[in-house]
Formats: sequence, structure tokens, C-alpha cells
Amino acid sequence: MTNPLKGSAAAMPQDDSPAIRQQFATEIAVERTRLLYQGSQVPTFFMLLSALACACLLWHPQESLVLAGWLVWVVLLAVLRLIQMAAFNAALPSRQANPQWQRMFLIGAGASGLTLAFAAIFLVPPDKFLQQALVYGLIAAAILSASMAYAVSRAAFLVFSLPCLLPAIAYLLLSDNGRQQGWGALGLILLLSLWVVAWQVNRLVQRSLLQRFQNQALIEGLQHARESAEGLNQELAREVEQRRRAERDLRKAHGELEIRVAQRTLELDDTSHALGKSEARLDLALQASELGLWDWNLQTDEVHHSHLESIFGISQDEVKGVLSHLKPRLHPDDLGVLRRALVEHLKGRTDDYCVEYRVRHADGRWLWVEDRGRAVERDEQGQVLRMLGTRRDITGRKQRDEQQRLAATVFEAASEGIVILDADYLLLSVNNAFSAVTGYRKDEVLGRSVATLISSRDVRRQYQLIRLELEHSDSWRGEVIDTRKNGELYPQWLQLNVVRDTRGKVSHIVGFFSDLSSRRQTEERLRYLSHYDELTGLANRTLFRERLHEACERARQEGSPLALLHIDLDRFKLLNDSLGHEVADQLLRQMSRRLTQAASEAHTIARLSGDEFAILLDDYGSLSGLARTASRLLAKLRTPMDVGGHELVVSASIGISLLPDNAREISALISQAGMAMQHAKHLGGNTFQFYTDNLQACTLERLQLENQLRKAIVEGQLEVFYQPKLCLADDSLNAAEALVRWRHPELGLVAPGEFIPLAEETGLIAPIGEFVLRQACLQAREWQLQGLADLRVSVNLSVHQLRQGNLVTLVHQVLDETGLPSHLLELELTESQLLDNVENVITTFQQLRDMGVKLAIDDFGTGYSSLSYLKRFPVDYVKIDQTFIRDLSVGGEDAAITRAIIAMAHSLDLKVVAEGVETQAQMDFLKAQRCDEIQGFLLSPPVPAEQFAQLLREHAAMC
Repeated sequence: MTNPLKGSAAAMPQDDSPAIRQQFATEIAVERTRLLYQGSQVPTFFMLLSALACACLLWHPQESLVLAGWLVWVVLLAVLRLIQMAAFNAALPSRQANPQWQRMFLIGAGASGLTLAFAAIFLVPPDKFLQQALVYGLIAAAILSASMAYAVSRAAFLVFSLPCLLPAIAYLLLSDNGRQQGWGALGLILLLSLWVVAWQVNRLVQRSLLQRFQNQALIEGLQHARESAEGLNQELAREVEQRRRAERDLRKAHGELEIRVAQRTLELDDTSHALGKSEARLDLALQASELGLWDWNLQTDEVHHSHLESIFGISQDEVKGVLSHLKPRLHPDDLGVLRRALVEHLKGRTDDYCVEYRVRHADGRWLWVEDRGRAVERDEQGQVLRMLGTRRDITGRKQRDEQQRLAATVFEAASEGIVILDADYLLLSVNNAFSAVTGYRKDEVLGRSVATLISSRDVRRQYQLIRLELEHSDSWRGEVIDTRKNGELYPQWLQLNVVRDTRGKVSHIVGFFSDLSSRRQTEERLRYLSHYDELTGLANRTLFRERLHEACERARQEGSPLALLHIDLDRFKLLNDSLGHEVADQLLRQMSRRLTQAASEAHTIARLSGDEFAILLDDYGSLSGLARTASRLLAKLRTPMDVGGHELVVSASIGISLLPDNAREISALISQAGMAMQHAKHLGGNTFQFYTDNLQACTLERLQLENQLRKAIVEGQLEVFYQPKLCLADDSLNAAEALVRWRHPELGLVAPGEFIPLAEETGLIAPIGEFVLRQACLQAREWQLQGLADLRVSVNLSVHQLRQGNLVTLVHQVLDETGLPSHLLELELTESQLLDNVENVITTFQQLRDMGVKLAIDDFGTGYSSLSYLKRFPVDYVKIDQTFIRDLSVGGEDAAITRAIIAMAHSLDLKVVAEGVETQAQMDFLKAQRCDEIQGFLLSPPVPAEQFAQLLREHAAMC
């Protein structure tokens, strides 16, 4: 049995009566105050000694006043605290229990702490580590000594340590000096350590004092325990009996509890079984719906998924967090949408979180996913801690939506009209093309029967036949005549297809139709253009040949004559290049109207090509009548006309061939008319020519000559002759004109008049001109190197060379290759050629003149240029045509014209060259009129280069 005294004594300190607790607290507080006063003597002396040591270490003449004041304060504070301790020790125990002593001690402790803090902040030098270490060490020692003594009372410790350490620590930590920040960190560690130690010391003191007072109370209660031991034993016996009864009641209650536990276990088993079935049904439902559940912990970023492999192609083990594992799989373009939806829900602005985005499957393809969720747990501040939701793959739905969108786009954008009907032929849907073709708006036709839109009886009859055809073959296509909303009939190509459901019944009828009006118009237009010229409205070459064939057959059968007139406009290409295609087209239209008016009796008038026309005349009567018709055509065409603001006079050349007099085949008839027309052109144009056998021979001769000229250019049969020019001022040979000659291997020298026009006509004049230019420059440079003379060589230009556009480049290249100075080259262009694209000629001449090349106008006076043009051309020489030089009799017109040309040229600062001088009288007249240079047979005819060099030597010897 337990000792009743021990039980009583042990229970006494645990008495919960307020009087006992108050008594213990008062006694412990008095004892703490006594311990504080007893233990504070040594820390006070230690602080005083530390202050003296710090003063010795920190003593400096400049800071002696502050240090001395602090030291005096420390000594005064120590003396006051010692006096206070002596007074407390001398007081009676009853007076020592007065709370005033404790308050006075706390004031002293706080003052001591502030004193040490002042030293640490204001007295320690910031840049002397040794002094810092010694001073902080002494201060720390004083703080440790005081803290151990003051740890008896929490209040005393806090009153001392907080003012002492916190200001100094804050000051050091906030300093810009790294070393002082280190001392601050060390001070912070010291403060924390002191708090831990002080807490332990205070706890031990508390236990010690409490144990002491408990022991005292226990001793005082032993006596009382002895007195009440008997009564306690009796009470113990009663308690034992009560315990036994309680044990019996407990056994009985335990049995009843076991029975209830067994019943509850059975109920839980039933509940667990039902829950398992519910979970199985839920899992089946999720599998059927293809939904994946997810549970996301926003604090840890942990997430749990179901069906993760079927959606992402990865297992649950590979995904531990949303941000760390799932976010990298999201499509970059969808991150913003997902983030906005999630932030809106987390902020409580939406009831549910729902968003669609793309994720990358494990196999690399992109899938569309629909995410739905809701926040299920929030903290006290409303921050979401947990979210639950579902996720499913909607890629198939997205693809179907895209296909439907594309189908709708195609439906509306189709150029053909599309209608969708139900089984009763009621309109369910139409596209925009339907409205554009028929004129009906969608709201006007939807829900109406197709029969109500048909106004024509024939179309209704055809509509019934179409329905019968659809019932048998499920499709129909063909052309119908339908009616627009405005009543206009139009051709329509229609295609109908029946759509049946899975049971084979008609569900819809889809129709496609297009308006054939444009096609019909195009076909008519094509038929017209295939036989008629679009510009003039005349028959084209195809219709002309058909009608020519018919006319020839008819002429053979009836024995009647047939005439073909081939008409070509003179100088049309020049007009086309100068005035432009638009003006040329207007000219052709007016010419076609004049032909129609002047040859109203013609069987056919056709335009064969650009400026070539043909007229068929059957049963023309006689050749004289045919000639009168041709003359009437030429007169009509030559009549002046106004085209695009230009007054033009355009003539024509007509070639006439007859059937059967000249030919019996169509091809021969056409060819012969062409030859006659070319012969009329060679004669100067504005005339007509009948085809003859001699004409064909001439034509063949010209073709042969053209081929031989081409061969001559390639094989080097061309030569350059030179005709001298005499300067009348000093009688010197200072220039020569380069003239091309053709030395034919069989015919000898061919006259220039025979091949130069042919070369102009065929375009061969361009390579011939380049050859003469290069050869003349090369020869002039050779004479210069031989020391014969600095001879200015003159070369004639062709209009073809100007039109090519590379004349300046060519001249520059030839001068560079030959080394001839540019001022020794002179280029001549006839007066009539200057009008061919005046602006281009002026630009080209200006570029040549800037290079230093001399420029001359040849055959001046034979053209029809005005003085205003002459003033604009940057030329140096004017050559008077030889037609004015042949008859220079005194008082004659040629003499007057020559004098006028010389005077006019000199007034424009131009030099004058007279060509074709053959007599001494002509030269004397020109010299008297101050003509600058002459050339002609009087000096020498054009001669080869070797012979010309000999002339230069002879003339130099004579001078």
C-alpha cells in the first residue's frame, strides 16, 4: 500500500487553490529579486573594469571628450547600482518584498544595457579591426556576465539585453562596411544564444525555487498527513470498493461495446461493398465517356490523372506536376488562352474553368483537349489550394467542325448555284450563287416548293419529267431554260442527285446549276471572232479564204471572171511607231469604212493582217472598169482625215490578180496579188499594178539579190570607198566621205542604187552600216598613224540604226577599238530621216555630240523639215543636195536656194558642205558664197582606200 504521507506531500504543490498559487508566486518573486541583487555585484564590477579597459584601448586626443564623458557615466552608474545593492541587503525581509526594489533594479539594468550599446555604436572605430575585436570582446564579456546574473528574471534579462544588443546590431547590420555587418551578424548570434541560455537558466531557477517551496510545504504538511492518515485509509477502502464496482460495470459495458462494434463492422462491410460497386460504375461511366479525371494540388503542383495514357500517350509515373511535366507539352499558341481561363477562375470571376487547347502526344502529333474543372478547396485568404476536373480528347470533334466549316465555306463560295431540297422538293438551303443567278434572296425561297418558282409551262412539264427520272436513277443532268425573279429567261445547266438515308428512303435532293448565258455569249463571240476582224468588223483571213474558195468554185462553174485586190497602206509602220497603236487602230477603222463605202459592189472585203486588206470582185466587167475601181479606192483612201488630233494623208498600194487570166488556183491567185502589191510599193506607192509574168521574174530577181547580199555581208564582199572633201578656205583635203561598194564575184561592182534600197527594205542596212563605220574609223586611224593627215571621215547613218537604240554604244565601242579621236568621226543623216521620232533623234545626237563626234544633215533642202526642227538638232554641218548644185547659173532658182541655205546655216553657226560639184564654175560660185567644203567628181569620184591615200600624197606634194 502507498504511503499516505508521500501521496499527501506530492499532491500539495499541485493544489489548484488560488490562495496557494498566489502565495507561491509572491514568495518566488521576492526570492528572484533577492537573487538579482545578490548576483549583480560581480557583473557591475566587471562592467566597470571593462569600461576602464575600453577607455584605455580607445583613448585618442580627438575623441577624448566623448570617451571621458562615457567613462564618467559608467563609474557613476556603477556606484549608484552598488549603493542600491547595499541598501537592499540592509533592508528587512519584509521590506525586501516591496515591488519597488524590483522596479529600481530593472531601471538600472536598462541603463547598463544602453550604456554598453552606446559604446558599441559610437566609440568603436569602424576601420581598426584589432581595436574592434578587443572592444567588442570586452563589451561581450560584460554582456555575458550581466546576462547570466539577470537570467534569474525574464524581465530583468529582457530590460538589459534588448537595449544593449538590438540598437548595436541594427546599426552594424545597416552599415555600408562589410566588416561592421559581420560584427552585426555576430551580435545577432550572441543575442539569440543569450536568449536560449537565459531561458534555460530561468527555467532551472524557476524549478529550483518551486521545488524548494514545495519541499517546505511538504514538510509542513507531513504533520497534517499523519493526522489524517487514518481517515485517508478509510476513504481508500471506500474507494477500493467503488473501484471494484466500477470494474464490474466496465466489464458489462465492454461486452455491450463489443456487440455494437461487431454490428458496426458488418454495416461498414456492406457500405464498403456498395462503395466498390459505385466506384466500378463510375469507372465504367468515365471509360464510356472517354473522360479523364484530374486532381491538382496547387501548393505542391502534384497532379493525379486517369486515362492519361489514352490522351497524352504517357503513363502516370511520367507526370508528377502540371507546371513541370504537362506545361511543356502545350502548344505555344494556346498558352495565353489557357492561362487567362485559369486565372479568371482562380480569382473567382468564373464559376467553372473550361478551356480548349492543343497538346503534343507522345508520338509527336498535336491533339485538341477540352479541360473542365473547379476549385474545391481554398485557404482563409481565398487562395485556391486544390482543383478537380475532367479532360477529354476532342480532336475528332475539332476535325469534324473544321470539315463542316470548310464545307460551309465551299458551299457559300461556290461559283455554281447549290440548292438542298427535302423529299417533298421544299427548299432547305441555298448558297449565294443561287441568289446571284436567280435574283431570289434566301428568305424568299426557303421553305417554298420548287414548283412555285417555275413560271414557264414548258419548264413545269420538264420538271415533272425530271422528278420521274430521279425516282428511277437517283440523278439527272441536262440543260433547261429557267426564269429569273425579274421574269428573264436564261439557259441553265442543272445536275440533281438524290441522297438516301440508311433505310434507303429519300432524305434530301442536292442540285447544282450554272448560268449558261455568259457561255452562250462567249460562244457567239468566238463564232464571230473566228470569221470577222474585231477591230474593223471586216471579214478576217479565215472567212476570206472560205469565201474566196466559194467564189472560185462559182467562177469555174459559171465561167465568170474573178478579181482579187490586195491593198497595203503606205508608211503605216512609221505612223504606228510614231503616233502609237491607239491612233493606228483608229486609222485602220476609218480606212475599213472607206473601203466599204468605195467598193460597195465587192463580194467580200477582208482584213488580212495589220495594214493589209483584200477585196473580192466577181463579174467585174472589163479591165478598164477594174482600173477605175482601183483608182476610186486610191482616191478615197488618200483623202485627208483627222485621227487622234492629227491630220493625216495615207495612201495605199494595190496589187490586182485575175482568175482565170493569171491563175487557176487560190494559192497562186493570192501570191500573184501580193507580188503586184509589192511592185506598186517599189514604184513609190499610191498606185495599183496588175500582175504580169515580168513582175514575177522581177520579184524572183529581187529575192535572189537579197540572198546574195546576205551572203556578201557574211563573206566580206563589201568594200568601203572614199570621196575627198576640199576645204575652200585653205584648199586642203581635210575630210572624206565613206561609201559602201559591193564587189560581186560574178557581176563585179554592183551599183549602190541597186542594193542600198533593198538593204533598207530588208533590214540588212544595219549590219552594212556597222561594217562601214568600223572600217572607216579603222582606215582613218591608220592614215593618221602613217602621218598622211588628220582626216575627218564621214559615215552615213540609216534610220534602222537609230531605231535599234544602241547607236551611241556602238560608236563608243568602235572608237575605243580603233583608237580614232572622236572629233575625226562625222555621222550623216538625211533631212527626211530626222522626222522619224524627232525627240529620240535629238537625244541620240546630243549624246554623240557630248562624245565629240561631228554631226551632219545630208541632202538638205530635199525634205520638208522646218527651221524650228533644224534649230533643235545639235548638228555641226549641213550638206546641200547635189540637185541644187547642178544648175548654179547667175539669177537661177538653184543659186538663190544655195545662197539662202549657206546664209541660214552660217547664221546658226553651222558649216556648209556642197556635194556633187563637177565644174570649176560651180566651185568658184560656192567659194564666192563662202561655202566651207565641197565634194564631187571635180575633185575625185569615190575610190578605194589605197587610191585615196595616193590622192592625199599628191595633194600634199602640190601644197
